[in-house]
Amino acid sequence: MEKPFKKMEEQIPKASEPTSAAAPKQEDQELPKLSPQEFRIYNRMAEHMDMFHENFRRTWNLLYGACESKKRPAGMSIRQFIGVGDDFCHHLTIHHTIEERHIFPILARKMPAFKKELELLTQHKQIHNGLDKFEEYLGQCRSGEKELRMEEMKAILDTFGKVLWQHLDDEVHELRAENMRRYWTPAEMARIPI
Repeated sequence: MEKPFKKMEEQIPKASEPTSAAAPKQEDQELPKLSPQEFRIYNRMAEHMDMFHENFRRTWNLLYGACESKKRPAGMSIRQFIGVGDDFCHHLTIHHTIEERHIFPILARKMPAFKKELELLTQHKQIHNGLDKFEEYLGQCRSGEKELRMEEMKAILDTFGKVLWQHLDDEVHELRAENMRRYWTPAEMARIPI
């Protein structure tokens, strides 16, 4: 069975193929103002990504706020609270997996920030080092092996919180209209699968 993104990937020009946006322009070079329609085309990915990121921010704030106050949110059982943490880990892992397998390889053809050795993927690795520990801790609490202690949970969240929040901002910043237009044509933007 053919992968659903395969056809789209084949339609998107390789970085070596000439397009009007093939060569990245200097960051400080003034470009003509975008029309509202052009802005929507170029900013689509940033808005879409920020929607997902906002959900991660909200869930993080719920979890971290409980750790700081040393109290679960009102009306939430321990089981529900651990479930929120499990969902956070699961959804963030799926989100990053989709990015790494289907989105970043396309963007990396023209955009240096999405190449494997650079910051955004390095941030993914740093986040998942902490996320793995968080998942393990939640599993131990769920099984009864450990008692849920907010100070322990906060210490684990602190190991990757700063890089997570930086990453959520950096990724959207790279996908903003003013940056995307430096690398892609409107027709190419329409074919990027997000």
